[in-house]
Amino acid sequence: MTKELVLTHDQVEELGRELDALRARVVADLGDADREYIYSIIKTQRALEVAGRALMYFPFVPPAWLAGVGALSVSKILDNMEIGHNVMHGQYDWMREPDLNSREFEWDTVCPADQWRHSHNYMHHTFTNILGQDRDIGYGILRMDRDQKWNPYYLGNLAWASALMMLFEWGVMLHDLETENLLSGKRKWTDVKGLVKGMWRKASRQVLKDYVIFPALTGPFFVSTLVGNAGANIARNLWTFSIIFCGHFPSGVQTFTQEETKDETRGQWYLRQMLGSANITGTPLFHIMSGNLSHQIEHHLFPDIPANRYPQISGEVRELCERYGLPYNTGSFSHQIGSTWRKIARLSLPNSWVSDDAQFSVKVEAKVAA
Repeated sequence: MTKELVLTHDQVEELGRELDALRARVVADLGDADREYIYSIIKTQRALEVAGRALMYFPFVPPAWLAGVGALSVSKILDNMEIGHNVMHGQYDWMREPDLNSREFEWDTVCPADQWRHSHNYMHHTFTNILGQDRDIGYGILRMDRDQKWNPYYLGNLAWASALMMLFEWGVMLHDLETENLLSGKRKWTDVKGLVKGMWRKASRQVLKDYVIFPALTGPFFVSTLVGNAGANIARNLWTFSIIFCGHFPSGVQTFTQEETKDETRGQWYLRQMLGSANITGTPLFHIMSGNLSHQIEHHLFPDIPANRYPQISGEVRELCERYGLPYNTGSFSHQIGSTWRKIARLSLPNSWVSDDAQFSVKVEAKVAA
């Protein structure tokens, strides 16, 4: 069953103007509190990394070693989510700090930052949830929408998703290669030589750091440190996959065709971001650990606003949704992750074998000529 809401062109443009005004108010208010926030997160992340590395020298005290793995895991999550992802979106460029410059920042993961800025900042955030343009729909290996043509390969949807979850940083690294197009011949290997060189350079440094240098520094505890570092990377992968998938694929999140998004106005772009995203409820600590991507709706609306502001503006965004009759897709982590995995399982089968979710669609009436 599909519930349809009809908005006029003028209503959508007014929605866009209200969101522009909200963004302008936040940008005008940026200052010391935001600066202190990101520095406090960086300080915490570095302290956790030092503590985690230090505790790896005590594998003969299992609680200490486990605490080290935990501290290093949280450090890597903060570096990936609340620091790296947000800094590379340009959220702190206004500070004019070299270490927080979006074009210069490099993070603690195998994906080169410059390639991520293209596949994520440009491709995903420009063409959010547009089939055939946003490659984050399925990441080239999963079926995440009924309009993706089914074939027997997708019977492995759950297995492919589980592998991607465990190895998420490597999946993100390979994303820009468009591997499925390389295998099908739509893209030539000669087209990606530069990408591969950048991947090799970044990934080899990461592997050397986590699996050779730091384990070697612990001398006789090389193997236990290597295992601990691998465990921290896997924990980071599991967490980031789960948060990102909860923000993009639970029930109710919509996709769009290239035809219906052609010649999109600013208001229509905002509308697509709101309908193509989902939030996760949680505590302040949960939001920090998610890089505030638990406020995925607000992030898709304003990707270059410091993410610590998303909880503050979420009430206004929700009120706008209610006023215009739009859904504000939010729920607990358990609800959103359960919904996401059910969708992954359901879409492993042909459309004729399973029922569709209840849908909510918005039709925008054409602009009336003057």
